[in-house]
Amino acid sequence: MSSVESHQEQLPHSDPTPSPNSCSSFELIDMDASSLYEPVSPHWFYCKIIDSKETWIPFNSEDSQLLEEAYGSGKDCNGRVVPTDGGRYDVHLGERMRYAVYWDELASEVRRCTWFYKGDKDNKYVPYPESFSQVLEETYMLAVTLDEWKKKLESPNREIIILHNPKLMVHYQPVAGSDEWGSTPTEQGRPRTVKRGVENISVDIHCGEPLQIDHLVFVVHGIGPACDLRFRSIVQCVNDFRSVSLNLLQTHFKKAQENQQIGRVEFLPVNWHSPLHSTGVDVDLQRITLPSINRLRHFTNDTILDVFFYNSPTYCQTIVDTVASEMNRIYTLFLQRNPDFKGGVSIAGHSLGSLILFDILTNQKDSLGDIDSEKDLPNIVKDQGDTPTLEEDLKKLQLSEFFSIFEKEKVDKEALALCTDKDLQEMGVPLGPRRKILNYFRTRKISMVSVKYPRLIYKPEIFFAFGSPIGMFLTVRGLKRIDPNYKFPTCKGFFNIYHPFDPVAYRIEPMVVPGVEFEPMLIPHHKGRKRMHLELREGLTRMSMDLKNNLLGSLRMAWKSFTRAQYPALQASETAEETEAEPESSSEKPSDINTEETSVAVKEVPPINVGMLNGGQRIDYVLQEKPIESFNEYLFALQSHLCYWESEDTVLLVLKEIYQTQGIFLDQPLQ
Repeated sequence: MSSVESHQEQLPHSDPTPSPNSCSSFELIDMDASSLYEPVSPHWFYCKIIDSKETWIPFNSEDSQLLEEAYGSGKDCNGRVVPTDGGRYDVHLGERMRYAVYWDELASEVRRCTWFYKGDKDNKYVPYPESFSQVLEETYMLAVTLDEWKKKLESPNREIIILHNPKLMVHYQPVAGSDEWGSTPTEQGRPRTVKRGVENISVDIHCGEPLQIDHLVFVVHGIGPACDLRFRSIVQCVNDFRSVSLNLLQTHFKKAQENQQIGRVEFLPVNWHSPLHSTGVDVDLQRITLPSINRLRHFTNDTILDVFFYNSPTYCQTIVDTVASEMNRIYTLFLQRNPDFKGGVSIAGHSLGSLILFDILTNQKDSLGDIDSEKDLPNIVKDQGDTPTLEEDLKKLQLSEFFSIFEKEKVDKEALALCTDKDLQEMGVPLGPRRKILNYFRTRKISMVSVKYPRLIYKPEIFFAFGSPIGMFLTVRGLKRIDPNYKFPTCKGFFNIYHPFDPVAYRIEPMVVPGVEFEPMLIPHHKGRKRMHLELREGLTRMSMDLKNNLLGSLRMAWKSFTRAQYPALQASETAEETEAEPESSSEKPSDINTEETSVAVKEVPPINVGMLNGGQRIDYVLQEKPIESFNEYLFALQSHLCYWESEDTVLLVLKEIYQTQGIFLDQPLQ
């Protein structure tokens, strides 16, 4: 008997007797049963390799509908391209492949899916190939129409599928070695569930993204190719950031969405790690890397060394060129694909990525374009001092008497750096001073290798820094104070956002106002108010202060009663003094409390001018730690540096500041 031979069964209530109102009983069965059959609704999926396993992910409902319309349009699918995922991916319909638009990524297989079977090691369903799904659907249609079940089919991979009835369909894997002599596969092993239609499997299908893009944000990663504890790439982490933003728009900007005032914010990743490590430096490092603790040394070469690369003029130039050119390239491509885009552009950087963006922004030209960035750069810093003059350099070398010679010959520092030993000899400089001067200026020339910062083809509106070491790097570079009047030449806003336990993050505001101690701005919880454990901590602090004040007052009164003189005359006079003194103390007591309360209030919202780096607004913004994180800050330090991608509080602050530039505000202001 053939493996595809079916075993037909009639339903118990079927009546084979012909009806007097019909030509035959077959026609009656056909007409009644066919009304039970409904064509399956297809849904489109794409395949991703996750943890070395194939995982089939559904397109959102809007993209799947667009793909189905293109498929059913009757036109040739070859050469047909359908943008999906908000325009970040293109599906080449004829090839059944999905390609990333803005970054490098392996192409993914695409399927029009109707039939599924449960996977081997997990509960996720796997779609059958399109051709075999069509065979299954035709078999199912005949079974329903003729009411003949227990259909057995063999797939191209020699898998056995049995359709027992509409609610029971199973799939058997082929047994190894069963077909060595051409034998027929049998139903052995554990059966797997077969489902028809995506509505019958457990899978999350999102609705899709708003078509309107209000703002574009470029996101630059930090050290290494992995951006979180799950070792995911910048693309995956930015996907999470974007997903959180879409959810928050629905919950916190609901009125603006209902009034069709807003669409969404597009976040696009910028990768600089791969181009840097494709320069051949990895091969050079491998030759000098010790063989011991191989994994740790490989991790160091792949991540931590990025910091040293950025401090090297050679590789720093490669990094800033890559970041700027990538942002310019993606921006140009984005405008080509979104010609109606009228929104602004912002940039965000995590960890070292924020420092790269800070340096690029600092070295942009202003709107006039006639001031060189190298001349603007010293204006950021106070107390650093100007570049030493030639006279000061000669004084440092104890050669001040030769300044008049150079002044007479109109030789400045740049000219002196180009002079040879013969030139100095002709000017009458003795051998000893000549050697000192040549060695000093030759060393200075080597150490003054500079980086040429490329220009951005747009002006960012806001710069967001997540877990940023900018403050530390500026201090190490010798910058003691940022001029309060300084602002980026082309960017109006700057927000330094960090977790309180982030070991890589540093503040910026103390560099603008070094003489005053004040707290950063506390980022509100996305659900409003402070986290419960923080409010409890503050409440206990206030309670302890009240108890302390009451206890001190009671002890003061008790001490006075113990030290009171026992003589009636003295007692009477002291009582009179106390009656005069007590009103004073009682009047002083509430004033002390008021002072303390006022100081607490001032501490929360300090009236401090933090300069123009963020347009006069505050710069440092700190997240609220979670209750579990407050138990051991060292334990959660690394996680805190990588928490920003899925932090609703961080994303909400970014959205709030972006939409405020458009005059759109949260439904309810957070406290």
